[in-house]
Amino acid sequence: MSAVTPSLDERLRALKDRGPAVPGPLPPLVRVSGAARSYGEGSAARVALRQTNCEISDGDRIALMGPSGSGKSTLLHLMAGLDQPTVGTVDWPGIGPREALRPGPVAIVFQGPSLLPALSVVENVALPLIFGGQSNDEATARADRALAQLELSELRDKLPEEISGGQAQRVAVGRALAGEPRLILADEPTGQLDREIGSHVVDLLIAAADHADAALVISTHDPAIGARLPTRWQLADGELLVSADDDSKETPR
Repeated sequence: MSAVTPSLDERLRALKDRGPAVPGPLPPLVRVSGAARSYGEGSAARVALRQTNCEISDGDRIALMGPSGSGKSTLLHLMAGLDQPTVGTVDWPGIGPREALRPGPVAIVFQGPSLLPALSVVENVALPLIFGGQSNDEATARADRALAQLELSELRDKLPEEISGGQAQRVAVGRALAGEPRLILADEPTGQLDREIGSHVVDLLIAAADHADAALVISTHDPAIGARLPTRWQLADGELLVSADDDSKETPR
């Protein structure tokens, strides 16, 4: 006896009865798998980061807490693809290979603004985009949009020596934002600023991440800054110990 082929109406009803498809979880933006980093060899080797497992996903807001020398910068540099682990791996499942990280998907804000003194503010913000292959006009237009978003347009033609340290760090946030990042990594971004200006820079970082719909990780030793973010990870002596006050993620190890 031959099988009866369901009619079109029957097939449509069957699809409707199944309900809407449930999308699977998005891959993490960055995944650290057993990664450790040491410098030097033999008895002179210095362990900067012990074997670490953690992930950063879309929408995360994480404070990476710990004293100076605890391994915060090392972990952020591995996540940013600026350095490679001695053992273990770091990959970016939600972004692509290391070559795809910049300019754009992964933005870095350092402790110092790292502006080139011979270039104007707008040229500093546009430079990474130009290095990434964009035309001067397109890169400048995106730089101007980023500066306008941070209310820094009046600084666009000034040289770094003509602006304050707080303004320079805000320009560095604009430079990160111009690439339309999916992940912003800020390494002690307030370490050279007073508390009031530093708090404003954190405001800008959170607002920039919200605007770009990007994940944000800020390394800091300041509890007041850590309290601004819903997830706090603790680093001590190169070991990622705990994830505190965080109901959404498993404790990294």
